[in-house]
Amino acid sequence: MSGRADPAPAARFDAVVIGAGAAGLFCAALAGRRGLKVLLIDHAERVAEKIRISGGGRCNFTNRELDPRAPQRHFLGENPHFCRSALARYTPQDFIALVERHGIAWHEKHKGQLFCDGPSQQIVDMLLAECAAGGVAHWQPCAVQAVQAADGGSYRIETARGTVQAPQVVVATGGLSIPQIGASDFGHRLARQFGLKLVPPRPALVPLTFGGGAWAPYAQLAGLALPVEIGTGSRKARAAFHEDLLFTHRGLSGPAVLQISSYWQPGTPLTIDFAPGVDMAAALAEAKRDSRKQVANELAAHMPARLAEAWAAQDPALQRPVNEAPDKALARLAERIGRWEITPEGTEGYRKAEVTAGGVDTRELSSQTMEAARQPGLFFIGEVVDVTGWLGGYNFQWAWASAHACAGALAAG
Repeated sequence: MSGRADPAPAARFDAVVIGAGAAGLFCAALAGRRGLKVLLIDHAERVAEKIRISGGGRCNFTNRELDPRAPQRHFLGENPHFCRSALARYTPQDFIALVERHGIAWHEKHKGQLFCDGPSQQIVDMLLAECAAGGVAHWQPCAVQAVQAADGGSYRIETARGTVQAPQVVVATGGLSIPQIGASDFGHRLARQFGLKLVPPRPALVPLTFGGGAWAPYAQLAGLALPVEIGTGSRKARAAFHEDLLFTHRGLSGPAVLQISSYWQPGTPLTIDFAPGVDMAAALAEAKRDSRKQVANELAAHMPARLAEAWAAQDPALQRPVNEAPDKALARLAERIGRWEITPEGTEGYRKAEVTAGGVDTRELSSQTMEAARQPGLFFIGEVVDVTGWLGGYNFQWAWASAHACAGALAAG
């Protein structure tokens, strides 16, 4: 007779959701509400830390400008139409209704961005309450050590709290952005383990950096912000945004740069118009005719004085009253202000990136259910998938919509 005890049978669930961020919490809650026995697991000490720190602590939880008829307009990826189905079936209005049902006050900022009036912890508490109402088991902190396909079409999940078994596993582990709050490549590794292709991940919605002598005249402008039009790429691949730009010690940030960073390709330039809507050549020609102010002072009518001085300081021909400045020097200045071309050295990386672009290739997944076509019962939702939204609540809306699509497809055991 052997002295070894038989291993305890694995606890069984209808679905195991790995990752208790925005997508994972919402998917677990919806599935639990449908009567499924759900286990939610996360390795981090704190639940949904990314929600808590988002939107300056107010959580920009959705954007009401998303058009359900063409939602892909605000998203990028190798197959941008993939997200259309899920986003059309769970809209910003649907999530707003949930927020209001929980008595959370909110307000709209510019361009459809919706924020909590109070702390973003309210959204975390709302999702936890929905999970509790659905009877979701929540193990956190708890590391997942292995996920293996088991006999009978189920999965065996080895965790720090023991082994569990389920016919369905939902991967909602996010991307690589903000590693200091627990981001990891777990979801990417799991996708590879089961033979799914990945689009190479990269930081997105991230500040851009510049180096060397080309940046020296602008490093002193750190802290200065102004509205610009910024673009990159050409022809059909061109993207452009009209947003605020912020100078930093290492480069450029602010909403304009975060937006364009998702489209920027290494080695390619940005073009920036520092006075959008202004015909700078005409404005300087008129000033030369009518004014005796210094060139920098005339420029300061259209942009912050510090920036105007930095532009004028780069050309000795502009260190004089505007009426004495050579026409060619003024023409060069107008061209540079309206179409400044500069190539970033790189980005601030995942440490400062709000999201991760790339991830699980959407051609591996069903756009209706988020299930892997070649691996039944394995689902991927949220940021781990190659769907990246614009700044302003779009990535949270993808989390809610992909979670909703997945939860509706999960079956009771």
